[in-house]
Amino acid sequence: MSENRTAIVYRMVMDKHVCPWGLKTVHLLKSAGYKVEDHWLRTRAETDAFKAEHGVKTTPQTFIGGRRIGGHDDVRRHLGRPVRDPDAVSYRPVIAIFGMAAAMALAVSWLVAGTIATVLAAELFVSLAMCLLAVQKLQDVDGFATMFLGYDLLARRWVPYASIYPFAEGLAGVLMTSHALDWLSVPIALFIGGIGAVSVFYAVYIQKRELKCACVGGGSNVPLGFVSLTENLMMVAMGVWMLAR
Repeated sequence: MSENRTAIVYRMVMDKHVCPWGLKTVHLLKSAGYKVEDHWLRTRAETDAFKAEHGVKTTPQTFIGGRRIGGHDDVRRHLGRPVRDPDAVSYRPVIAIFGMAAAMALAVSWLVAGTIATVLAAELFVSLAMCLLAVQKLQDVDGFATMFLGYDLLARRWVPYASIYPFAEGLAGVLMTSHALDWLSVPIALFIGGIGAVSVFYAVYIQKRELKCACVGGGSNVPLGFVSLTENLMMVAMGVWMLAR
C-alpha cells in the first residue's frame, strides 16, 4: 500500500474515557481503504502535551502524507464525505417521529386485526404521533415554551399556556390511543390543535415570518410552516373524527 494511503491518528484512549470521535475517525479511514497507524494518548498530560506540540485544541488528529488533516469532520471533508451542519434546517426529527408512529400503528393493527389496512391504524397513527411529539416537548418544557411563545397566539396572551401545552397534547394522545374519556380528549385536541393551526398560519402565511418550530422540542431546527400546520390539523381532524363516531 502506498505511503499516501497510510493515515496516522492520535486519539484519546484512557482508563475511564475512550474518545468516540477517535473511534469514528479510525473506522472512517479504514472504510476508505487507508492503513491506519493508531496512536493512543493514554493520559491527560500526554494529551495536553500533544495539543501544545501541534498547536491544536482538540483530538483526534489525523495526518496523511506528512500533512495534518485535522479532526473527524476534517477527515470527512478530506474524503469528500458530507459534514452535518448543526445549525442547518432539518425535517429529520419530524420524519423520524411520524415514521415511528406509522410503524407502531401498523404493528398494532396487524396484531389486533391481522391486517394493516384498518381504520384503527389511521387513528393510532395520529394519537401515537401526538404522544411522541409530546415526549420531545416534555424533555425540556421551558425550552419548548420559549420557542412556542414566539408564535402561538394564546401563549403570547397567557404565558402559562406554553408550559401546559406539552402535557395537554400528551394527555389527549394517550386517551385517544386507548379510546377512553372522549369527553376530555376530544375538546383538548380541538382546542390546542385549532389554536395552533391558526397561530402557525398567521405567523407563516400572513406575517411571512421565518421561525423555528417548537413542535419537536425547544432545541429543534425544524422550520415553522407546513409540517407544523399539518400537526395541528391532524389533531383537529382526529378530534372531529372521534366526536363524529
